[in-house]
Amino acid sequence: MRELQVVDAAELATAYAAAEYVVVLDGDPLPLRVGQPALDLEAYAPAPRYAFITAWNPASQPRSDTANQAADALLVAQLDELRATRHAAWAQDLSGDWREPGWLVAGLDEDAVVRLALEFGQAAVLHWHAGEPVRLCMLMPHPAMGEAAAHTDWVPG
Repeated sequence: MRELQVVDAAELATAYAAAEYVVVLDGDPLPLRVGQPALDLEAYAPAPRYAFITAWNPASQPRSDTANQAADALLVAQLDELRATRHAAWAQDLSGDWREPGWLVAGLDEDAVVRLALEFGQAAVLHWHAGEPVRLCMLMPHPAMGEAAAHTDWVPG
């Protein structure tokens, strides 16, 4: 498991919460936003729970496409081993300058998602139960000076 070093966890959480997340199902782009239900997505792909996970850029440090693709292949192999239903997805900042591929995973236990994210050095995942708002799960201790943000959970990595 990789150890995550972040200078400002609260700032990182704010950026992740503001990011746009998109899943394409049957050719339709379906947006995900932290704090909002994903009812259209849930209608397309019914499941009791959902998550967004990536293996790209561990610890939010840019890596080469080759390294990211290799990490993604390992994540896919583990998701397949868990028999998780997955759909291609991505996250991007509001300016469109940063885009990172990932996976919408349906039906996988939250503990398994967190375990995989930690294994791949990720700072956060999205997770939610059907019918509820999308939540951001930061995989590090809550910063002492940080404000409590709605729809954000902090799980010490």
